[in-house]
Amino acid sequence: MPSFDIVSKTDLAEVDNALAGITREIAQRFDFKGAKCSVERKDDAVTVLADDDQKLKQMHELLKVHFTRRQVDPKSLDYGTVEKASGNSVRQVVTIKQGVSTELAKKLVKEIKDSKIKVQAAIQGDEVRVTGKKRDELQETITLLKKLDVDRPLQYINFRD
Repeated sequence: MPSFDIVSKTDLAEVDNALAGITREIAQRFDFKGAKCSVERKDDAVTVLADDDQKLKQMHELLKVHFTRRQVDPKSLDYGTVEKASGNSVRQVVTIKQGVSTELAKKLVKEIKDSKIKVQAAIQGDEVRVTGKKRDELQETITLLKKLDVDRPLQYINFRD
């Protein structure tokens, strides 16, 4: 039976490349001259350190721009709360979302069932498998899901006949 999987994965190598670009830009920009701003990644968390709230907002813009340049969807970023760090600086942990959460998976399955397309959707861990008898119905399902407004980027992989 034809099938495909719905996943949400972020390429961490591209994230590292984007963060290296941000570090280079911080070193070169005049408005960051003498500022102690930095970004670093540990596992699925990016720590943003900035001198004040305005610099933090500029860092957010840099994150969006550089992630987009590296074909990493900025929707995959989950901004945590802003904390006070040493001195007057601020720190924020930005989590990189990986996998399809159970709430999102249930929402996707519900949307697929409500669409009356003759396919079956099953939640398998942090991904959703969609199976159907016809390839056209699967492609119709992908088109339907691309129109949905979800809080993270979705990829459609393992399309099999």
